[in-house]
Amino acid sequence: MQQETALTKLRPQPSLPRRLWKQWQIQFMALCGIVFILIFNYLPMFGIVIAFKKADYSVNLMKSVVEAPWVGFAYFKEFINDYQFRDILFNTIGLNLLQLLINFPAPIIFAILISEIVHKRYKKFVQSITYFPHFISWIVFGGIVINMLSVESGVVVPILMKLGFIDEPVAILGEAAAFWGLIIITSIIKGLGWGSIIYLAAITSIDPTLYEAATIDGAGRFRRIWHITLPSISGTIIVFFLLSVSNLLNSSFDHIWVFQNPLNLERSEVIDTFVYKMGITQMRYSYTTAVGLFKSLVALVLLVAGHLLSKRIAGRGIF
Repeated sequence: MQQETALTKLRPQPSLPRRLWKQWQIQFMALCGIVFILIFNYLPMFGIVIAFKKADYSVNLMKSVVEAPWVGFAYFKEFINDYQFRDILFNTIGLNLLQLLINFPAPIIFAILISEIVHKRYKKFVQSITYFPHFISWIVFGGIVINMLSVESGVVVPILMKLGFIDEPVAILGEAAAFWGLIIITSIIKGLGWGSIIYLAAITSIDPTLYEAATIDGAGRFRRIWHITLPSISGTIIVFFLLSVSNLLNSSFDHIWVFQNPLNLERSEVIDTFVYKMGITQMRYSYTTAVGLFKSLVALVLLVAGHLLSKRIAGRGIF
């Protein structure tokens, strides 16, 4: 055995080009991903410079990147001093915190429940039903929800009245106080099944002998979940939790936009919708680039802080 190991060490290793050629299919797939990231993630970073230049209302942005005069941090200060800043920041952080507290654990719980189903056909049926909404765009899905919530032709308002939750017809989409609840419920309906896939994959990779040994020792279903399932998928949970924390200032634009209207603007205006309105419709390119850069820097700080805290508490982080 030692002789074989020594011979393996002495055997000349193939050159790098030869190894790449042998794995050309895998290397090609990796190269496609790298090219995609370079084109759509790194190249646009050169445009960040307009956050520090006077390029608002510019017709030729490429020319403005080079020739526009520097204004420093003027647009960052303008955003912080904007009268809408507090409301926008409150809506963005509040809505995303609620989704972190409610929507983040929902797929984990659902994946555990699915894994406990013994009947295979019923299990596949439940998975198929819950995965399907993910493949519908928010525009179509939102249109369905809007029609269901309609006071004149919807089915939700009459059901709520019969159940005694409301005494008279209420335009739910026009109620600013109901907007966050609407976003939470619709995001769970649409993303619950799809979000559970990664956790189901992690659960299926757990050694079945651990459950068998626990059953022999007298552990019930809840104890097996608590002492075997959750610790085994804790690494996956931590990674996705840290990614979710770093996205506290990122909202699903199409999700918010489809349900937003002037009546609920008080609670529906977030950073992403604000950037779209100011940047695209009003051509405030430098101003909205500064807002986007501010959001990205906060996300980076949250990601690093969450990683360090996780390493200290749980002993593992995102990398």
